Amino acid sequence: MFTGRRRCRLAVALAAALAAFASSGSARADSPRLDLPADLTAVIDFRIVLTDGERSWTDGGFGRSRFGGRGADADIDAVPAEAELVWHGPIAWNLQGVVAVAAQDEQDQPVDLIEAYATWRPVPAGPTRWSVRAGMFWPPVSLEHDGPAWQVSDMITPSAINSWIGEEVKVVGVEASATHPLGGGRITATLALFGFNDTAGTLLAFRGWALHDQKSGAFSRQTLPPLNAFMATSQPRWTTPTLEIDGRPGFYGRLSWQLAAPVVLEAFYYSNRGDPEAITYNLQWGWDTRFLNLGARVDLGGRTRLLAQALAGTTEMGPEENGHYWVETRFRAAYLRLTHRIGRVALSGRIDLFDTRQTGSQVAPDDGEEGWSATAALDWQLTDQAQLILEAMHNESERGARARLGLAPDQRQHVVQASMRFTL
Repeated sequence: MFTGRRRCRLAVALAAALAAFASSGSARADSPRLDLPADLTAVIDFRIVLTDGERSWTDGGFGRSRFGGRGADADIDAVPAEAELVWHGPIAWNLQGVVAVAAQDEQDQPVDLIEAYATWRPVPAGPTRWSVRAGMFWPPVSLEHDGPAWQVSDMITPSAINSWIGEEVKVVGVEASATHPLGGGRITATLALFGFNDTAGTLLAFRGWALHDQKSGAFSRQTLPPLNAFMATSQPRWTTPTLEIDGRPGFYGRLSWQLAAPVVLEAFYYSNRGDPEAITYNLQWGWDTRFLNLGARVDLGGRTRLLAQALAGTTEMGPEENGHYWVETRFRAAYLRLTHRIGRVALSGRIDLFDTRQTGSQVAPDDGEEGWSATAALDWQLTDQAQLILEAMHNESERGARARLGLAPDQRQHVVQASMRFTL
């Protein structure tokens, strides 16, 4: 593994080399290109990150970002953030497959499986179109992610809502969808049964909301910040997002309406039907997690898009005492994002609001939080394979549990990132 200055130099050198190669490929039609077979997609992401503020949650702190600072002083680093390889191709007649593996900087597993599923789309016999997919995948909640590598469009960092989906809401199950014409548009209904997501809610309860682009893997753990004295003896400082504990299937349903106008409205409900008292030998608990997500995508002309999502839910864990489980967390978040395209450049701005409230028997109100974030980004498509994304983010949040690290409850953080992203 490369660390410190050597890792920085390697990241910068590789990014510069790939950028030069991709640029030369766009200069002349006969120039060499980094082309892969048609059924393979690779995404490589190199970053330069400037940040201040508290230690990141990925490093055991309460910081909202993937990258943390060292207090008031700003810290700069060059990071090989991610390399992802996706196979997407035919398996049989009307059956398509997707398998994605990723190497993410400072993730628990150096390389991990992040998605693997098959989708069946039969030839329609009428106006209704059907599809079924089975395997390990993210539920269709995010309006910000697309493509075979589940990347955020035009920005680096997803909203608080979709950061949480990426880190903790991944399922192994079967999903069926039906799309039917309606009023000049079309309506899509989706229903799924799933397992292996019994710990969803752990990060929201113990850490709170975060804004980052790190995605959970099938075998990776996520780090938790310091717990209170009671929970430190009942829950390890990590959680495994893809885990089956109680043997009870969960479900989700989604209704999406594409209007005749360039507007899409969505409603999504999720329940993992977790048993709060179920526990594994290494103290991973079941969490009964439920949430409702409402979303809208509005195209304002051919170059401007408005995205909005609002999510609210609850999660519970542990034995019941005096009418309350050990942990009972209510969580809410919402964002509004505007993106405008000018040729090869996309300008985006987003505002996030989020909070959690605690009422469990073994957690205090100080374990709740409230906060907001403002993010601005410029995405420049240098070539058909290379893009430069510049992003600045400001986070503010209040959480009393920071006192465990000797910090003030109110914290502010600034994160500036420059990403060279290559899609091959």
